[in-house]
Amino acid sequence: MSASKPAKTLAEVLSGLPEEEHIILTMHLLRGLSAYEIAELIGVPERAVSSIIASGKSRLSALVGL
Repeated sequence: MSASKPAKTLAEVLSGLPEEEHIILTMHLLRGLSAYEIAELIGVPERAVSSIIASGKSRLSALVGL
């Protein structure tokens, strides 16, 4: 039997993303902030934040095999 790799935590997977995605997804997934709240905090349009959240979730799904 071969030993399997331990599963990565969400924080570990997030840390491998581009910085902008990492920051926005951390605020959204781990801190529970809405796209509107994140947009207000970092000074970008809400639509841009929503787009990054959607693409980041897709990338996370691909990385963890969901």
